[in-house]
Amino acid sequence: MKAVVINQYGSKDELTEQDVTLPGLKEHQVLVKEHATSINPIDWKLREGYLKQMFDWPFPIILGWDVAGVITEVGSGVTDWKVGDKVFARPETTRFGTYAEETIVDDNLLAKIPENVTFEEAAAVPLAGLTALQALFDHGKLQKGEKVLIHAGAGGVGTYAIQLAKQAGAYVITTASEKNHELLEKLGADEVIDYRTTNFAEVLTDIDLVFDTMGGDIQKSSFSVLKPNTGRLISIVGIADEELAKEKNIKAESIWLQTNGKQLQEIADLMASGKVISIVGEVFPFSRKGIYDAHALSETHHAVGKIVIKMAD
Repeated sequence: MKAVVINQYGSKDELTEQDVTLPGLKEHQVLVKEHATSINPIDWKLREGYLKQMFDWPFPIILGWDVAGVITEVGSGVTDWKVGDKVFARPETTRFGTYAEETIVDDNLLAKIPENVTFEEAAAVPLAGLTALQALFDHGKLQKGEKVLIHAGAGGVGTYAIQLAKQAGAYVITTASEKNHELLEKLGADEVIDYRTTNFAEVLTDIDLVFDTMGGDIQKSSFSVLKPNTGRLISIVGIADEELAKEKNIKAESIWLQTNGKQLQEIADLMASGKVISIVGEVFPFSRKGIYDAHALSETHHAVGKIVIKMAD
């Protein structure tokens, strides 16, 4: 099958198209013919070699860990899924990723694509949607009526986090440039702060939960807006200053996404009822150039919503 791979770590120039043979299906796995995948920062961070201590794989490596498509083959132990089912998933992180015509997914990680959701919209969800859900609820313990600050609300993770927090009955505050304010208010944000003109730390107090997708000075300033003793900060980019959290008696935790088919199905059910939507900012074709251009956009950190790769029909 055709795949876009890397044969060594480095820049976008290392992306190359080549034929790759997948391993055979295990008992509880399915083969998915891909209709769409999407881009996440882990893709190009891994491409550049930042994660090689965590994932020490032989080359070639197929990047990409979001898939939406149709099951074409099932393992001998698969009972809940059949050939022809339209599914999406955040597969396990292996060197056989989703920048490919086909990918292998463990059956417990699959979710059904709702009738009212396109393959492109479904492919946008898994990694970003699960990250948002797990940060807010599994780790952040967000409750109805609490105030949550979601940094970078217009990004891939942010757009899902706003909607999920609103569905849970939280008061949602987010940061974004002015051009994205209207979109984020439609998604459910109660307050949108223009980070270019306003320092959030000067206007916010008594926040119950901060969801940090930025790190650096943004993270440091976030400690000052949290409620002492009960405030929580959940980050997906690491905790830079543990002492700062201890000083204010704030729970600060850095998280790493856990693959989870049941949680993905929860998001699918919200999408089926129109309560959560995917914001697909850009769609690129499945080719070496398409993925190259998609990585270039992702690396700017200014993409709106998710960047999706569409396979040929």
